[in-house]
Amino acid sequence: MDAVDIFFNADVMRRAFPILLRGLGMTLALGVTAIVMGTALGVGIALMRLYAPKPLRLFAVLYTDLMRAMPVLVVLILIYYALPFAGIVLSSFAAAAIALSLVLGAYTAEVMRAGIQAVPKGQFEAAAALGIHFWLAMRKVVLPQAMRIVIPPHASNCVSIIKDTSLASVVAMTDLLKQATDAQALFANPTPLIGAALIYVAILWPLVRLTGWLEQRFQRAYQR
Repeated sequence: MDAVDIFFNADVMRRAFPILLRGLGMTLALGVTAIVMGTALGVGIALMRLYAPKPLRLFAVLYTDLMRAMPVLVVLILIYYALPFAGIVLSSFAAAAIALSLVLGAYTAEVMRAGIQAVPKGQFEAAAALGIHFWLAMRKVVLPQAMRIVIPPHASNCVSIIKDTSLASVVAMTDLLKQATDAQALFANPTPLIGAALIYVAILWPLVRLTGWLEQRFQRAYQR
């Protein structure tokens, strides 16, 4: 048996492809869920760190530092395997979504904080002079400007989180990698793993290029 039959077996790929597609659906669902929840959480933590009372600001600092310091896999294992001892049992999808959201939220909070602080303070003063209250000024004036700064690094963080969805296979979630490893065992051939790798590349490579384009586009906009 040559290398092509071992790693690129067309018959095995044909039979395994529907299995991989089911896993891809779970991976995309997990990625989208984590991005939406993590982004919302990160914006809230950033605002808490900047404008909340001191105890809440300290909590925001502690949260962002801990989540950025802990590996995603450790957070996932703690949520899925440790919480049941406290009577909290989560499905593998819920545990993975929460873990990824918590980690992305920490990185998003730091990016959002930097973006908000980069907006000139004169914008707040101008809004106050017009009688616009703080939160309306934040929503209508400050955040739209901060998002121009935030979008490129946040897009890069989102790509990283989509890659990290592969860790969900550790808690037996039927994502793309889990389905590929199961298919590899079923057909006694590594071709499904090669197929999963190619699917990851097909999805993530355009996103990587998109983040590069966003960085260049916004950098040119700042230089004007």
